[in-house]
Amino acid sequence: MAVKQQTPYLHLAELTASQFLDIWKHYDSDGNGYIEGKELENFFQELESARKGAGVDSKNGNFAEKMKEFMQKYDKNADGRIEMAELAQILPTEENFLLCFRQHVGSSSEFMEAWRKYDTDRSGYIEANELKGFLSDLLKKANKPYDEPKLQEYTQTILRMFDMNGDGKLGLSEMSRMGVASLMRTSWMPF
Repeated sequence: MAVKQQTPYLHLAELTASQFLDIWKHYDSDGNGYIEGKELENFFQELESARKGAGVDSKNGNFAEKMKEFMQKYDKNADGRIEMAELAQILPTEENFLLCFRQHVGSSSEFMEAWRKYDTDRSGYIEANELKGFLSDLLKKANKPYDEPKLQEYTQTILRMFDMNGDGKLGLSEMSRMGVASLMRTSWMPF
């Protein structure tokens, strides 16, 4: 007899930046920047399963009622889908990832100013070494200790998240496609 195993992507333990991104990509299977429709149903079913497996039982009720209550609680803009920032509020993370980024870059003009500062070779792209410098400066500004492996993990996670064409650098269009506003609202940077 086959035993159905729980999806390895979703559990209730604290997540690292890399794990959070893996979960996001797993459930946002069409890559449009939202968990919606069937993706959302699958996410909610697996979340409920993980909660039951951890002994955290939700209220009785049918699936539709539970999902409606869940969306009322977490779908902050009431658009019927989950954005990355909303997922960050649902899943436990070990770090508060983008708090410092949001404080450092609060508006689109501030974002462009930071972009120009860290695009040191003026290529129009933020390469991995430039991104690493940006993240390092943010960590220092926030007085957050870090080591080289952790800084490398954050750099690679940001690249995995936004480098849509896989060229190892970030262009403005890649950032806007993923939604700079969503990045600024996501709470998964260690700052």
